Amino acid sequence: MVEEEGVSFGSAIDQIVAEKGISKERVLDTIEAALAAAYRKDYGERGQDIRVEFNEDNRGARVFKVVTVVELEEDQEELENPIAQILLADAKKDDKEAELGKEYVEEVTPDDPDYGRVAAQTAKQVIIQRIREAEREAVHDEYKDKEGEIISGIVQRIEGETVFVDIGRATGVLFPSEQVHGERYRVNQRIRVYVVKVDLTSRGPEILLSRSHPGMLRRMFELEVPEIFAGSVEIKGIAREASERSKVSVWAKEEGIDPVGACIGQRGTRIQTIIAELSGEKIDIIQWDEDSARYIANALSPARVIAVDIFEEEKRAVAHVDESQLSLAIGKRGQNVRLAAKLSGWRIDIVKAGEEADAVEGGAAPEDTTTPAEGELRGADEEEGAKESDSEVATEDASKDEDTTEEAPAPEEEKAAAEDASETSENKTAETVADEDKDDKKAKQDE
Repeated sequence: MVEEEGVSFGSAIDQIVAEKGISKERVLDTIEAALAAAYRKDYGERGQDIRVEFNEDNRGARVFKVVTVVELEEDQEELENPIAQILLADAKKDDKEAELGKEYVEEVTPDDPDYGRVAAQTAKQVIIQRIREAEREAVHDEYKDKEGEIISGIVQRIEGETVFVDIGRATGVLFPSEQVHGERYRVNQRIRVYVVKVDLTSRGPEILLSRSHPGMLRRMFELEVPEIFAGSVEIKGIAREASERSKVSVWAKEEGIDPVGACIGQRGTRIQTIIAELSGEKIDIIQWDEDSARYIANALSPARVIAVDIFEEEKRAVAHVDESQLSLAIGKRGQNVRLAAKLSGWRIDIVKAGEEADAVEGGAAPEDTTTPAEGELRGADEEEGAKESDSEVATEDASKDEDTTEEAPAPEEEKAAAEDASETSENKTAETVADEDKDDKKAKQDE
């Protein structure tokens, strides 16, 4: 290359490094690979192992052909690439120190003074493409390290219900399923988002963001609660239904620390900061306990649980509560018991105090994350059903009582017997009257 072109080429390299955020070594490797492809196209043969060394000082390039020593596999009859490979036996004919994997390098730089210009023109598109790929990979690597973290961004545009967020060197996507119900986003609004996943596609890095992921709640606690960040308080589990309610179980690793109080903060300052960031989402802080029964009782907070029966084989628990606490334990649309089940990992059934464990009043399975299970609303439904059933039974009993007071229809035989008795009675009465008439007539004759 001529010096003027070399200086221009070198300036272009520095500009790429500054603008694209790619290391100079990566840019030089890209240029060398592109020049090797250009040489192979114009001067070499397909399949050749061509390597280029680009000298940044004099802006020159040296080209080398490489041949590698190999050995045939059991199922091979000939070399895969005879142009770039040589058998060990053949290599030892000229080099007694030859061994597998050894490379023989031969410089094949063209003598053509215009080679640099021609190679640069040929490699131009390759260089551009490779630099774009390198830029995408650099962005991918940068944000890949931020998976599971909270970052700040600015809403760039909104297409339908999908929100695109400018997070610096890239644009993240906030799909409707990852948004918090009820939140409204506007262009140029600054928001905090959770990086769920980063993938590298042909169009560049694809960054999936979320506002509803449980991981965002975990990171918020780590940012706002120093004890959690320091490791003296540990988050044992999170069950979240974004925009509505969440339950977080915590445990203190060190004695003398109140894990629940640490998360709430003085006068609730810490928890209020988190709630404000999550648009008013209600958060229950639960004391984790190694004993499953106590942990489940805590998880059903704010309901007061009298006792918990554990069935290990079924991974099921039955919580006994007062009748006044039944609806609170189940929660609106079964939300409280559902979150408690997800948090503890147990299926939880709710019964009134004093009832048998089989008389399930409400329940939830730990994997239920969408709609309430049938048993979750069973408590309220069965209570209403019981009232209706009692009312129906009372009505039926009243009807039976009324029926018993009315004259019951007599069977045919009884009717016939009554008629016979009536006729007999009438006959006896007629005979009695006739006898009385005879006696009166006889008395008159005697007089």
